[in-house]
Amino acid sequence: MSVAAVPAASIPSQPSSRERSRQRAIRRFRWSILAPLILLLAFVLMPVLFLQLYFSFHQWTVYLGSWSDAEYVGLDLFREVLTDPRFGWAIVRSLAFATGSTIGCFVVGFALAYLMRRPFRGQAFYYTIFILPMLTVPVVVAYTAEMLLYQSGPINDLISRIGGIDFKPMWLTDPNIALPTVMLLEIWNWAPFSFIILLAGLAAIPSEPIEAAEILGASRWRIFWEVELPLLRPVILLALVLRFLEAMAEFPKTWALLQGGPGSATETLPVYIFLTTWQYFEISKGAVMSYLVMLLMIVIVLFAIRLLRREKQSLDAMYAKQKAAG
Repeated sequence: MSVAAVPAASIPSQPSSRERSRQRAIRRFRWSILAPLILLLAFVLMPVLFLQLYFSFHQWTVYLGSWSDAEYVGLDLFREVLTDPRFGWAIVRSLAFATGSTIGCFVVGFALAYLMRRPFRGQAFYYTIFILPMLTVPVVVAYTAEMLLYQSGPINDLISRIGGIDFKPMWLTDPNIALPTVMLLEIWNWAPFSFIILLAGLAAIPSEPIEAAEILGASRWRIFWEVELPLLRPVILLALVLRFLEAMAEFPKTWALLQGGPGSATETLPVYIFLTTWQYFEISKGAVMSYLVMLLMIVIVLFAIRLLRREKQSLDAMYAKQKAAG
């Protein structure tokens, strides 16, 4: 078959010079963003991670002289940490704290975002009010809460006056409610984060499916449950994952308020690692804990990425089905 006989549609078109220039510009932009991060990882973070790995296999504290003379102990420190009940309870507390505060932030943030999804008069004022807690420094939140939550402090006194009862729980000294107290502070501090993400997700929902459901006579609740919520699932999952990861690393409020107390009621993973490394000066044990927590976070992140991809595929399939039906 001659070249002239080949249909023009079957001959792959070569990208134009403008398209090649655009692709080169996109590659340069990507590298301009990635290069500083790669350099930071290579020259700052990687040396620290390798030094931390060295400490994980060598027994060393600040009392033993030069760190280069530390004794090699293999996996002994890993076995010691994994069999440490205090470390196990710290994991349990961190997971409970992160789960509770994440759910609380989502509920509050979603409620506020749904109320603010449509423009109304004075909306900017409410935006400012709702975002202010996130702009407050966590240590300031902790010290302010310490003044407000005394047994005879303003919070208990106000609740007692409103309810007509003698309401005086020991928010910061009762081991049974100390961790939930910090959890409430975390929700107040970071609910605006979920609010911003979910508000952006609500604003990005296309109007066509909602209008079609309204024409078909669907109720407001059914539109929310069967149209808006499925379209919001990837955004909801992203908000939950980001909030959970940040909550697992929460340290300033817990430390400033309670230093892990009363007893060990608020001794989460960041607090226990800090105590082990900088107060007990068990540098090697602290390094092992940090690596184990990093591995735990990697597992959570990979699981979250898998869920996000699945949600994206489900959403793409939904859009394709709607397009085919339309």
